[in-house]
Amino acid sequence: MKWKIVADSGCDLLELKSSSEMLTYERVPLTLRVGDEAYTDSLDLDVDQMMTAMYQTSKATTSSCPSPDAFFQAYRGAENVIAITITGTLSGSHNSARLAKEMLIEEDPNVNVHVIDSLSAGGEMDLIVLELERLINQGLDYQEVVDAITSYTQKSGLLFVLAKVDNLVKNGRLSKLIGTVVGLLNIRMVGCASAEGRLDLLQKARGQKKAVLSVVEELEKAGYQGGKIFIAQRNNEKICQQITEKVQEKFPQAIIETCPTSGLCSFYAEEEGILLGYEKA
Repeated sequence: MKWKIVADSGCDLLELKSSSEMLTYERVPLTLRVGDEAYTDSLDLDVDQMMTAMYQTSKATTSSCPSPDAFFQAYRGAENVIAITITGTLSGSHNSARLAKEMLIEEDPNVNVHVIDSLSAGGEMDLIVLELERLINQGLDYQEVVDAITSYTQKSGLLFVLAKVDNLVKNGRLSKLIGTVVGLLNIRMVGCASAEGRLDLLQKARGQKKAVLSVVEELEKAGYQGGKIFIAQRNNEKICQQITEKVQEKFPQAIIETCPTSGLCSFYAEEEGILLGYEKA
């Protein structure tokens, strides 16, 4: 039976690690509006150009979710479909994905579709997609994959580090005063995705080195014991290297991967920001 993994562009992975005629992967892009320009978060998006435009405008940058039909078209062509979306607290993408499931089942009652609200973004979504790929390639049946990934999502988490908060200020989520202080004092905002899918602040660290120590501290608080880590980074490979070194000092067996942020995750993480997904014990 053919499988398809469908993710919205809150996931940074552009392709799967393995290639198989029985498993395909498709990203459904969100749209970002910067000033008067609309950017589709597709594979060919020039993220650098979009970010330059974003910092040049004084207007708030907004995102809009894919339509149900966009997910519906992405779902077609496989007997088993697993979809994952960015947290429903930040976007209507999950609702679109669920409506598309109903549309597809109405068209073909024999198809299997499971939709996951990641309650997260970036690195944690990336981890979940990679785990789905691993489970499917093991030859598990549909219900076994659904049960296994449901268990997995309960044992994964997200930490983020923000070096800039321009968008949060423009969107009215932070005061201009706090935004100025963050810039002047070299503050890094360290936070997590809550169980409800909100992005919550945990610590304010002065400088990147202290932010790295805060990340390791919060990982251990959350129950991390050496599982996989996936870091989506926006122009900050250095912090990825620093986190890798600190984590592997305590957990030498830890496997840590990185990739650049998508357009959407660049919009949330901003320059030098990261979205780090991890496995708990």
